[in-house]
Amino acid sequence: MIGLHEGRGSPLKKKKKTEQVFSLRLVVAGSSPPIWRRLLVRESMWLSRLHDTIQVLFDWFDYQTHVFTLDDLRLGNPLKRDELVIEDDRDVTLSDLDLGQRHGFVYHYDFGDSWQVDIKLEKILPMEKGMRYPVCMAGELAGPPEDCGGLEAFYDMLACLKEPETDLGREWLEWLGPDYRPDVCDLVKINQALRKLGK
Repeated sequence: MIGLHEGRGSPLKKKKKTEQVFSLRLVVAGSSPPIWRRLLVRESMWLSRLHDTIQVLFDWFDYQTHVFTLDDLRLGNPLKRDELVIEDDRDVTLSDLDLGQRHGFVYHYDFGDSWQVDIKLEKILPMEKGMRYPVCMAGELAGPPEDCGGLEAFYDMLACLKEPETDLGREWLEWLGPDYRPDVCDLVKINQALRKLGK
């Protein structure tokens, strides 16, 4: 038997909670001056989609393994080996992580080059009508190129680029291509690529 307040047209239907937006600050650990991005994402974003987004933010190509670390929790490509357990990041949304109660979390990428991106929740905002998420609002400097050898090698590379007449300078310029500008964070290019990702 259907009760008085059940079924269609019930006056007691729960009002749908309005989705929130997280403003995240992402910084390449150890970079000086800081290589950083400010990113707005929906709280319902899958963590695996945040991985895809970070790849776009720093102009990486997802050639390598990644893992998110939150306290003693590891999320990324699923793995169980001895003491190491990495849970599947495709099963977790940002709202599941209780980010308001955390100091932040870490994204590790390419265990050979050892890139680390520190992620902090700056604020929680209401969704803006007509805004497409994710969107990169600000940032400084280009991301370190994929497979450049890690942070120390990246800064060696930047020094070589300042001497384009040397053998190493010429080699790096040839490897990077004519469009690489280490001093530019191209928000237009980033956001065009993010629009292709979707939610």
